[in-house]
Amino acid sequence: MSPLRIATFNLLHGQPLAADGSPLPYPAEAAEPLHEAIAALDTDVLALQEVDRHQQRSGLTDQTAVAAKAMDAADWRFAAALHGRPAPVAGWLRDPEPTGLRVYGPEDLGSATDRPSYGTALLSRLPVRHWRARRFAPAPFGLPLRVAGRRGLTPVPDEPRAALAAVLAGERGEFTVVATHLSFVPGWNMAQLAGIRRWIADLPRPYLVLGDFNLVGPVPRTVLGSATALDRAPASPRRIRELRAARHARGALPAGRRRGREPGARLQGWHDLARTPTYPSHRPAVQFDHVLAVGVPRTAVGTVAAPRVGVSDHRPLLVEVDL
Repeated sequence: MSPLRIATFNLLHGQPLAADGSPLPYPAEAAEPLHEAIAALDTDVLALQEVDRHQQRSGLTDQTAVAAKAMDAADWRFAAALHGRPAPVAGWLRDPEPTGLRVYGPEDLGSATDRPSYGTALLSRLPVRHWRARRFAPAPFGLPLRVAGRRGLTPVPDEPRAALAAVLAGERGEFTVVATHLSFVPGWNMAQLAGIRRWIADLPRPYLVLGDFNLVGPVPRTVLGSATALDRAPASPRRIRELRAARHARGALPAGRRRGREPGARLQGWHDLARTPTYPSHRPAVQFDHVLAVGVPRTAVGTVAAPRVGVSDHRPLLVEVDL
């Protein structure tokens, strides 16, 4: 069985960049650099952030559809965090008509071309058993940030964020993958990540959470581990007896398990499947992009890469995993 190739990639709306990280003009075929970048990754599961849909700046392309064609995805979804057009300096000129969360899939190709949007996407070559989407409100304030093509710091307001979850049918059973792009506002992004953990609690494990978290180091896995611990509820004595009896019948009860704790309830062990800098793409120094997992043994992780491609100020983060 071949390992799955799983990746996350912040597209920066498919913006071509020079070797020094400065923006380049889009070619006549605006989608071509993005198509080439995604095809080169050759992924089975792909999470995308900062994705345009029918935006003037990126050639009016449906970038999720471009990526789906490049990787030959069996199914995909695009969650519009917002509808509107980018403002000249920072922020967005919102479209007042669409309200709430809008999710687009293969059946929506060519629809609503007059409703440009921006958000998060999740694509899969594997069959998808279930889709789920949610939207996060923006923080009430922004921060001064470095923006590609501009000198110094630019005041940037926060924006709504979106997350997509898919239950995928793997060769060894079902597992859940989440794609998201979290706020750059400290604390606000941690709350969003903890909310994702609670949001997928009823979906099948293992879990893989992919995306640009705007968090570094051990913070993301610590947040997910803490959310898991807070969500864990004690089982009733009857439920504990039932589960113990079932495990004894299968001969699978580990020796020395503590009494009074429900077998299978422990979701400790969130860990990074890849630790390598991804930003900025021309000279990576920090890792904002992560592939976090629980229920995936470290021995199941194979090749890890953050290759340089022709678009975005982030590098894609690619992991091979036996699932």
